[in-house]
Amino acid sequence: MKRFFLILIVLALVAAGAAAWIVLGPGPLAFAGGNPVALADYKAADPTGVPAGLKNASLIERGEYLARAADCEACHTTKDGAPFAGGLAFNLPFGTLYSPNITPDKETGIGNWSDGDFLQAIHKGIAPDGTRLYPAFPYAAYTMITEADALAIKAYLFSLKPVHAPEQPNTLKFPYNQRWLMTFWSAFFNPDARFQPNPDKSPEWNRGAYLAEAMAHCGDCHTPRNLGQAIDNRKKFAGAVAAGWKAYNITQDKDSGIGGWSDEALAQFLSTGHAEGFGTASGPMGEAVDKSLMHLAPEDIKALVTYLRSVPAISDPDLPAPKTAPAAAALMASADDAHAAALFSGACAGCHGWTGTSPVLTYASFTGARSVNDPSARNVAQAIVWGVNRQTPSGPVNMPAFGSSYSDAEIAILANYVTARFGAAASRITAMDVARIRREVSQ
Repeated sequence: MKRFFLILIVLALVAAGAAAWIVLGPGPLAFAGGNPVALADYKAADPTGVPAGLKNASLIERGEYLARAADCEACHTTKDGAPFAGGLAFNLPFGTLYSPNITPDKETGIGNWSDGDFLQAIHKGIAPDGTRLYPAFPYAAYTMITEADALAIKAYLFSLKPVHAPEQPNTLKFPYNQRWLMTFWSAFFNPDARFQPNPDKSPEWNRGAYLAEAMAHCGDCHTPRNLGQAIDNRKKFAGAVAAGWKAYNITQDKDSGIGGWSDEALAQFLSTGHAEGFGTASGPMGEAVDKSLMHLAPEDIKALVTYLRSVPAISDPDLPAPKTAPAAAALMASADDAHAAALFSGACAGCHGWTGTSPVLTYASFTGARSVNDPSARNVAQAIVWGVNRQTPSGPVNMPAFGSSYSDAEIAILANYVTARFGAAASRITAMDVARIRREVSQ
């Protein structure tokens, strides 16, 4: 009997260890090694705050830049809604979350929040009344933001016009509607620690790390989740689905990641949402560029490139190397393709061209784009359903939405045609797949 209990204890310990290994993982900067130090002990240029050109700007101006870097507006603004007034719906498998109003309205926004209240929300995920915030608000990343930068963001938000916009009630199912459970989530997954520079890396790398990890929270979209729905940094930046769209692999893998991109192409993509031969950002990434990244100083974009270059390669076997040659101009004339070709001719060819090289706008070119080289066709289908509306440095880019005029079956047929014609591997997305991924998009 004693032996039996001993075996049970050993098995329990093994199971607990396995669970801890699966659930608990390395931090976002662990891959870099070295010996990070407190910011006060770092001897090189301060990697936090604003770029040199804004060092003497007002607190509100600095806060505006940092709010852009943290991409606050994207999640707290609905389509055609007042900026930062909240109400954006996050459709999850277990219900819907709505972002709150973060304008300085005293009744429905954050106008009554003290500095301490704001820091507690940013760093700990706790509202002034003690309510636990859901990690859709990326406080596990924002916890690395310095107090000075967080309070600059607060100053900017408090300079905005107050908007009276009551919070919409969430519709999460039990037990996900129990906010107190976030106490345990935070204990496991929020270190509540500010950014620590790495003296073994260059000042530019440290600036890029601060921007990518603390501010832009790139991992929240581009890194898969573990069993606890926290970021799994063992697969750092290997790609994941976010808000119904695929956030692609941005590791240094040459086939499925960005290892084959030049520094210039990567900088151009980050700052404009487009790089010739690599495609155009759409969905949440397009929004991140338009509302955040394209407003960053060139030296900050360069720092982001430096940091991304250091992330180890992880291969995604589901993503082939992109097809970089334009498609043949001749139509695919088989009977199986006739319907798809007719749909493409009527809705797409005028802007995108039959070769994948747009005759009217470089942003509309397909050649080399990851989305058309993704056999899941998720982003191609989402772009057809919802359209693409971008405010680029070159002006607006608008692709109409066909989600209400085409059936799910037609969208699937068209998406499969696009990947077969312009990509490295044909997709097999179905009408049921299209219906499902429609429902995942945040609105």
